[in-house]
Amino acid sequence: MSIYITVYVIFSLLLLLFLNFLFKKKNRKPRNGSAYDSTSVPQEENRKNMEEQVTDLLKESAIPEPALEYVEADVEPIEDMEPQTLSRMKESKKEVGKGKILTALMLGAFVAILNQTLLNVAIPHIMADLNVSATTVQWLSTGYMLVNGICIPITAYLIEKFGTRKLFITAILLFTIGSFICSFSTNFSFLMVGRIVQATGAGVIMPLLMTVFFTIFPPEKRGMAMGMMGIVMLFAPAIGPTLSGWLIAHFSWRLLFDIVIPIGLLDLILSFLWMRDVTKITNPKFDFPGLLFSTLGFGFLLYGFSEAGSKGWSSTTVVISLIIGIVALIAFVIRELSTENPMLELRVFKYDIFALTTIISMIINMAMFGAMILLPIYLQNIRGFSALESGLLLLPGAIVMGIMSPISGALFDKIGARWLAVVGLTITVITSWQFTTLSMTTSYSHILLLYVMRMFGMSFLMMTVMTEGLNQLPRHLGSHGTAASNTARQIAGSIGTAFLVTVMSTRQGVHMGQYSNLITSTNPFIAGKVSQIGQGIAALAHVPAAAGNQLGLYMIYGQTMKQATIEGINDSFVVATGIAAVALVLAFFIKRARIKE
Repeated sequence: MSIYITVYVIFSLLLLLFLNFLFKKKNRKPRNGSAYDSTSVPQEENRKNMEEQVTDLLKESAIPEPALEYVEADVEPIEDMEPQTLSRMKESKKEVGKGKILTALMLGAFVAILNQTLLNVAIPHIMADLNVSATTVQWLSTGYMLVNGICIPITAYLIEKFGTRKLFITAILLFTIGSFICSFSTNFSFLMVGRIVQATGAGVIMPLLMTVFFTIFPPEKRGMAMGMMGIVMLFAPAIGPTLSGWLIAHFSWRLLFDIVIPIGLLDLILSFLWMRDVTKITNPKFDFPGLLFSTLGFGFLLYGFSEAGSKGWSSTTVVISLIIGIVALIAFVIRELSTENPMLELRVFKYDIFALTTIISMIINMAMFGAMILLPIYLQNIRGFSALESGLLLLPGAIVMGIMSPISGALFDKIGARWLAVVGLTITVITSWQFTTLSMTTSYSHILLLYVMRMFGMSFLMMTVMTEGLNQLPRHLGSHGTAASNTARQIAGSIGTAFLVTVMSTRQGVHMGQYSNLITSTNPFIAGKVSQIGQGIAALAHVPAAAGNQLGLYMIYGQTMKQATIEGINDSFVVATGIAAVALVLAFFIKRARIKE
């Protein structure tokens, strides 16, 4: 396994160096932060008049100044035009240009996030088709997560170095190429390479999308904008299991990659046509030590947490990975705080509201992602529901989130994040506690209703809390804030998943030990049940009574194991409830951010 993580580290370093070399010659010195300042009109007098009119318009524009460069290229100078007419024309073209950019970005983010959740259902089919073990095939998910974790922290540097246009085109191109490789792979190694290439592109898309949103939308409109983005972030992973379950039931697992290829190609075309640089290209110096420490720190940390859920916290692999990750992460923090040109500006955490909301977002992710792992285990492994049925159970919650995200965003613009977070977390705490009473007879409709209510509460949380914190940051720290926030949330999700799975496994063993003390031949009740079941099995299977009794004992043991697992899951939801309660207390301290310029 260690060879895989070594390959990931080397691949990430080589890729960044290659991109740096590729764009170095093409990068021109930034001209007031715009890639379109070279656009000019032949008539110098008209140009001056136009600049004066645009300058006046900037004061009332809905788009922050750094994002307006791409708008200037859209406006044709027209002689003798009334100022009001010119203003209306300018506003119209501005909105059209902004809409095109957001369309390209959100389509890319949707397909990248959707791709992460499509593969889970296909794991057993890939194991059989490529003849690999469960431990090996799990690297398709683990490797993807590791490369994502490596790429996200360097997004701020890449945005400042190459601009949003080049970076997004490169990201969606890599993602599409990786999908091609996966679709046509004939062995596991080839498939693994495709997943790494996919993750390299997908890892920068989400932080880049958030950076663009915070650049082109003014503070008073960011809530609604982030609510729209929440549809992508939360709806895509929710429909993934349902779509994947249906496709696997009727077609080959390769179709999971085939369906994202045309979307990737379409988005590649749209990004070439519509994408613009909306941030300043500052050409920062390349911080190689920072990249090295970041890669080792986040890579080993995420790997350690991902393995802890299955191998246990005392595993040598887990302990060594976490130690290396923590040491490298400490070195990364020291490096970034001491250098003049940090790869990731960690001083964003000196802003109190940003720091608080990041902590709350991390806690929410711990509770949410852990629960998203526990529920499918209960539905499929214990209750015997198919992947499609368990996916369909998650779909109504996704629809509710899709409806509520823009609404919660609009409410955020009016009242801020505090009371939205309090209401959302209260609902989350209550519904999480309700999940602590699962049993073998809990109805499908009851679980569905609880999950819908839980997602309703979550719709008030995810984007609003994060937006409040990012609103406090000065504009030039926006890309660093989104990169830091996304990195923290991903690590928290991994910690939450590993921790809650560990709680489930540990408590399952405790409950099974308690039941084992009861299931003995000396227990009259158990002896009677074994005899009763054994006689029935012996009669149906035409076997001796002793063999029937043995099979009856196995059946009781199997049911006991299921019950112990359910109680372990219930105990994990108790912990998840406590985690959500901590976030609820912290939510009362959220303040309305004063926008920094």
